[in-house]
Amino acid sequence: MAEERDPLRLPSFWRLQCLGWGCYFLVSLVGSIPTLLANPGSIRDHVRSPLLLFLVSSALRPACRRLLRGSPSWLAFGLRAGALSLLAGTGTALLANLVLTQNQGVARQALLATSVQFAFVLFLWCSLYFGIKQWQEAARERERLLRAETAARDARLSALRSQLNPHFLFNSLNAVSTLVLDGKAAAASQMLAQIGELLRASLDSGATAEVPLSQEMALTEQYLAIEQSRLGERLRVEIAVDPATVDALVPSMLLQPLVENAVRHGVAVQVEGGVVGIDASLGPGELRLVVRNSAPPGGAPCPPSNGIGLRNTAERLATLYGEHHAFALRWPESGGCEVTVTLPLRKAAPQEVQCVS
Repeated sequence: MAEERDPLRLPSFWRLQCLGWGCYFLVSLVGSIPTLLANPGSIRDHVRSPLLLFLVSSALRPACRRLLRGSPSWLAFGLRAGALSLLAGTGTALLANLVLTQNQGVARQALLATSVQFAFVLFLWCSLYFGIKQWQEAARERERLLRAETAARDARLSALRSQLNPHFLFNSLNAVSTLVLDGKAAAASQMLAQIGELLRASLDSGATAEVPLSQEMALTEQYLAIEQSRLGERLRVEIAVDPATVDALVPSMLLQPLVENAVRHGVAVQVEGGVVGIDASLGPGELRLVVRNSAPPGGAPCPPSNGIGLRNTAERLATLYGEHHAFALRWPESGGCEVTVTLPLRKAAPQEVQCVS
């Protein structure tokens, strides 16, 4: 039977004990209705046996617990519990017959039949006790393994997430250095302020693995503002976010490395610049995100597949969602590159959602 203060929140031992023997009493009482109708006073005899079995099984609990501490197999426990039940059943039958006959002697055949019946019932009780304890221990072990897997997953996500800020900061400081060398001190100062604001926002969002899309879009737009300070009119941004998607949960810092790759490999390398687009839409039970850039057909619109941004994103998605996601690169015939991420649709709490500008 389950112990009290059970972390799995099963009923306590005594609740199960009372419930089980109460049901046993009712079943035996229903089976004895013809006898009770003929002799109503015999109900006291039908109460005594379940009450004695209740008391004896409660006394057997410490013995069963000692047997379980040795972690026996089902067979070993069954043999020991059988011997214990036989002794306890015989003693209970003897006591029950003495009470029923009021010390006027005990019939051997009646004693033998009652002993076998009580021993069998007590053996079933011991087996049930052992089964519940084994299931409970297995459930605890599964819970421990789940917690260990969750902790390992969170540690991996944290490690992957920590790679993004140095990667972004390195590229951004190189851009600031370029502005300074070009004599654009005001633009460099503005860009440093924007970098500081973006890093602050990214640190704020780093406490959780997933954030609402509205929050992720706000962070991404801050990054695009930094890149527009550097590239000016060469960088054109197209955003098409379905309002129904703003409360969908996405991995923190999902879009920024994808947009950074789109800018670096599809816009910054072209003299005339280009377009970076972000689309968000809903499908049946899923969220679909597309980050694209423009480039002439046959150009070099996509980053290498083993780049930090794409590799990091792919690993984070696999860690968070397993097989329940899709991450694909496509090269349209019109040029450029298109990264598509499909995630299971989960909604954030209303207070977490921000409006997308």
